[in-house]
Amino acid sequence: MEQSFHLYSGRTGLVTISWELNMVGTHPNQKIVNLQELGRQAQRFRDEGLKVVLCHGTFDLIHPGHIRHLTKAREFGDRLLVTTTADRFVNKGPGRPVFPESLRAESLAALAVVDGVAIVEDTTAIPAIRTIRPGVYVKGSDYADAKEDITGNIRREQAEVQAAGGELRFTDDVTFSSSRLINQYLDVFTPETQAYLNRFKAEHREKELVESIQALGNLKILVFGEAIIDEYCLTNTLGLTGKSHTVVSCRYIETEQFAGGTLAVANHLAGFVHQVGLITGVGRDERQNTFMKDALADNVDAHFFHYETAPTLVKRRYVNHDVTKLFEVYYQDPDPVTPKVEAEICQWIADHAGEYDAVVVADYGNGLISPAMVEAICKHARFLAVNTQINSGNHCHHVINRYPRADFISLNECEVRLATHNRNDPMEGLARSIGKRLSARWMAITQGMKGAVMLDIESGRTYDAPPLSTRVVDRIGAGDAFLALSGLCLAGDLPPDVALFIGSAAAAIDVQIVCNRECIHPVTLYKYVSTLLK
Repeated sequence: MEQSFHLYSGRTGLVTISWELNMVGTHPNQKIVNLQELGRQAQRFRDEGLKVVLCHGTFDLIHPGHIRHLTKAREFGDRLLVTTTADRFVNKGPGRPVFPESLRAESLAALAVVDGVAIVEDTTAIPAIRTIRPGVYVKGSDYADAKEDITGNIRREQAEVQAAGGELRFTDDVTFSSSRLINQYLDVFTPETQAYLNRFKAEHREKELVESIQALGNLKILVFGEAIIDEYCLTNTLGLTGKSHTVVSCRYIETEQFAGGTLAVANHLAGFVHQVGLITGVGRDERQNTFMKDALADNVDAHFFHYETAPTLVKRRYVNHDVTKLFEVYYQDPDPVTPKVEAEICQWIADHAGEYDAVVVADYGNGLISPAMVEAICKHARFLAVNTQINSGNHCHHVINRYPRADFISLNECEVRLATHNRNDPMEGLARSIGKRLSARWMAITQGMKGAVMLDIESGRTYDAPPLSTRVVDRIGAGDAFLALSGLCLAGDLPPDVALFIGSAAAAIDVQIVCNRECIHPVTLYKYVSTLLK
């Protein structure tokens, strides 16, 4: 059955796109097979003397541009096979793909021009290319310039195609952006968020934004604060015990460890700058120390100062299968630093902190950072970004006021109110008073699902950003991601609205990650920036 779609474009005039839906004969779902079977089909086609063409993509919203692309690709050979990226490997940021892999595959299979479909469990088409060995691998014209591909995947895919004896070709036809269509017509974001994105992209271009972040790579960043080993003990909740109306019984499943605290902050930064230094305090358990060192990125130069008797801080959280936290246990000495260790850290700061372009202090208030260390870091840091976190281990006695100065301060609303002993007055005024007291240039207030605010203390301007994520898996670590990326931007003299946007995008990505299982990777961030600004 032939269908037609009429689209008016100001650039090209009236475009009529016709295609045939496979409504008779082979049921579309019968075209959907696993990748290995699709490879066998490709071999049978070659045995019959037919040329196999392969297309690969997310195909989140099948639109006229896809139809024209696939129709043209079929003309390069005799059989067209299409692979689509599995949901968990789609790298376009939170909330994407909008349509699950089963529906995306079904939509592709419904097109008569397509002879077979498979879902690929990878971020690239390389497994599909190796299995199918196409005579022609076809990409859209927007991939023709390999330098514009921030992932670098097109070069690797081309090498795989050529190694299999095939060739890479490009279609050159009317193109549309699935991300732009989704953003505009599917109400993925709230009206407030969409209005913010429209204002932001009116002032900032995606390419220039990415290039400005890439230009920060030569900055040398030092991270200071507690190393934390986060443990998630996965359980199944059984219910209340038989002899108590308050005690919940759970069945233990498994434990996973994550490198948290400043280890995570350093890893976030390591993808964006060439040199990251880390100073932190740890215990003397060699297995733990090996785990932490192995978890750090290769370009993190870690300096572990060993407590004389205290252990590394471990936060063990018992969680349900949906990552709901049941309860948390701290394994720590609340006063881990002895005078000897304090003197060693202060001396290292005095000798080396000034060698770095910026120092990022993630102060979790669990006993590592003493007043003497605060004084040393404030004296020697050329640019200082600080967060003083409130948590159950330091509640009511850990505030930003212990720092005499900072260039950038990142706090949440509760941390601002605690520092000012004020729970009623407007948040912005309270934050500005903190910023002025510490002679800060910028101050961010993170507000969870209400977004974030960036204050330019000198100019008096305020920048607001709504939340950029539509779903939350786990909030642990999101504040660290925001501090790391927004602090990096400000240290590199990027505008505060850009720092707020990039920090918010990083936090939006991070809330999709369980604890600190992954760091914020540049490609992930850049692709999400691209998705947001379509």
